Amino acid sequence: MATVNFWAEDVRAARDWYSALFGAEPYFQQPNAEQPAYIEFRIGDDADEFGIIDRRYAPQAMRPGPGGAILFWHVDDIASAFERLIALGAQPCDPITKRGDSGFVTASVVDPFGNILGIMYNPHYVAMHERGAGAAPPPGPSAS
Repeated sequence: MATVNFWAEDVRAARDWYSALFGAEPYFQQPNAEQPAYIEFRIGDDADEFGIIDRRYAPQAMRPGPGGAILFWHVDDIASAFERLIALGAQPCDPITKRGDSGFVTASVVDPFGNILGIMYNPHYVAMHERGAGAAPPPGPSAS
C-alpha cells in the first residue's frame, strides 16, 4: 500500500478536522491551501500517505453515504481513540468490539464527510512492527 484516499465535499473542512485529529497539518495541498481539491498527510508508524480528494472527482459508480473499504488505524488505547473521534464530531458506526481471545479489538466511526474510519488494537501488528518485519511485496507483476 502506498496511499489511501478519502472523499469530502468540503476539503477545507476535512483538512481542518483531520489536522485536529492528527495534530499535524497536511504537507501537500493542491491547487492551494485556500481552495484545496486534494490534500495529503503523512501519518502512522511508517509515515504512510493519507489523502483527501474533493468528492466531485469521485467515480460516478460510488454511491453517496458511508461505505467503501474501511481503513483500520492501529491505536494503543482504543477506548480513548474512540472517545476522541466522537468528541471531534464523528458518529459511531461499529462499537468497540473484542474479536476473539487474542487481544484484537476494533471499532469504527463515520467521519463528518461520510467516510468510515476504523480503529483497532492488534497485538500481532505490535509484534510485527517491533520486530521490524518487512513489508509484503506488492501484488501483481514485478516492476524489475
